Amino acid sequence: MTQSTNKNGGRTFDELAASRRHWIEEVLRPWCQAASMAQLRKAELEWLDIAGKVDTKATLWTWAWERFPAIVHPDLPGVNETNEMVVTLNDGGTFTGYPDNRQSTRGQLVLITADDTGTLQSFGPFSIDQIAQIDRIHESTGPMP
Repeated sequence: MTQSTNKNGGRTFDELAASRRHWIEEVLRPWCQAASMAQLRKAELEWLDIAGKVDTKATLWTWAWERFPAIVHPDLPGVNETNEMVVTLNDGGTFTGYPDNRQSTRGQLVLITADDTGTLQSFGPFSIDQIAQIDRIHESTGPMP
């Protein structure tokens, strides 16, 4: 029986797939968590070539928001709207509200809150580069009433 050799250095498809998954988790995802807005926007243009046929909101932008663990949910794309957050900007300004996942696109965060009369107000959009810290105020049982 003769053993055939392939042109990819003997690596099986399973090995190639595992290597790609490793690169995505150990290189690409951490890069997204630390990259500037300009670099993230550049990556978005080439995302199909870099990451394959995947939604940038579910990967690139969700991974970028992971630098602020309080604002993401491991099973959901984009920012997590469930909990009220305090957002501290690099200039020291602070804003409190619930993230609006629909309005928070491409590295821009929008917060929604209600004033004493119940009127909705929005803050932002804040660029991911403007944000120093995001903290969850408390666990919520659901979205803002």
